Amino acid sequence: MKSVWILVCGCVLLAACSGGGNIFSKKQSATAILAPTKGNSVSGTVNFTQKGDVVVVEAKVSGLKPEGTNGIHVHEKGNCTAADASSAGGHFNPYSSQHGGATGEVRHAGDLGNLKADANGNAQMSIEVSGISLGAGPNSIAGRSVIVHAGMDDLKTQPAGNSGARV
Repeated sequence: MKSVWILVCGCVLLAACSGGGNIFSKKQSATAILAPTKGNSVSGTVNFTQKGDVVVVEAKVSGLKPEGTNGIHVHEKGNCTAADASSAGGHFNPYSSQHGGATGEVRHAGDLGNLKADANGNAQMSIEVSGISLGAGPNSIAGRSVIVHAGMDDLKTQPAGNSGARV
């Protein structure tokens, strides 16, 4: 099963929200749309909404292995053209931190944890993540990719949580 997530964020949205003062005073959002690679049927969306200094991440994914668990991460590049999605680079990690869970103190900025599929291969996730933003700056996820991995992220093994291939 192969899938690639691409984070799409409109320039108009960011430009409209960057005019002076607190960049978080207006609601900023972005959506990653699942773009399946050859032979894959996984589809879905991941919505990101800036809420103060956290980002609310809401994912709805279908076509996963029934009852499976898959790591999900923001990766450093918005390029998913390679067949194995290696063109997306590593986990987004602007502060050179160790890998961890989405809510841990020590973690890559792109660590989002795991998706847990139901008996039909559908997964939903809603979490609040600190350390990332949709605005400008080194922790901005705008224009980056979102990758679902073949296996469960153990939230500790370096550098990628032992979550397997990029699917």
